[in-house]
Amino acid sequence: MSNYAVVIFKDKSLKKILKEFITFKKAKTFFNDLLKKSDEVLFEVYYENGKPCRFEIALIENSNSKLIPVYLTDEMGRSKKVKLQESGRTISEISVYKKEEKIFDLNQNKKIFSEEFLKKYLKGDNVKLISSLNNKVILQNDDDIKLFSLKNESEVVRFLDFLTSYLQKNKRRDCLIVKDNSTAQKKYLLELLSKNGIDKKILYRKTTTHPR
Repeated sequence: MSNYAVVIFKDKSLKKILKEFITFKKAKTFFNDLLKKSDEVLFEVYYENGKPCRFEIALIENSNSKLIPVYLTDEMGRSKKVKLQESGRTISEISVYKKEEKIFDLNQNKKIFSEEFLKKYLKGDNVKLISSLNNKVILQNDDDIKLFSLKNESEVVRFLDFLTSYLQKNKRRDCLIVKDNSTAQKKYLLELLSKNGIDKKILYRKTTTHPR
């Protein structure tokens, strides 16, 4: 029987048991390795199933001692109790956990991580233009146009902010990010993309998921 486990909480409720251990040393090492990977996440998950969410990672111990409630503070400064569905378990350590988000690459028809976007599409010294339309990100590299989809419009804003920060940090001057959401700009992008064979029905969509 295991004595320890590393688990993921979503919105203060247990989501998944990642791995169980007999010794504290191995559990602690696994926990610390995941925290290190979390710190390296470039663009984290903010939404799941159309709703905002937050994740924590915890090291829990099987114990018959009296349970001590654990509280975490949310973005509004409110204290919320972390829920453990099984009795006889206590939380030894808990920390905010960043889960890597994916964006949908319409050109490859698959989801990719932000690291792949940076390495594959932002390479080279030629000037690249990055703009947005509803929940889409448009990348123009000379006459080559690539289209990417995110979960909603606010996620697009967050992704463009992430790109801006990344480019500034790395002193990149080969990318121009356009945050103009005027009617004229949207009309221009609709015409440009539709001329390049992209269905307007796709372009008019503002979300990829619905709350449930």
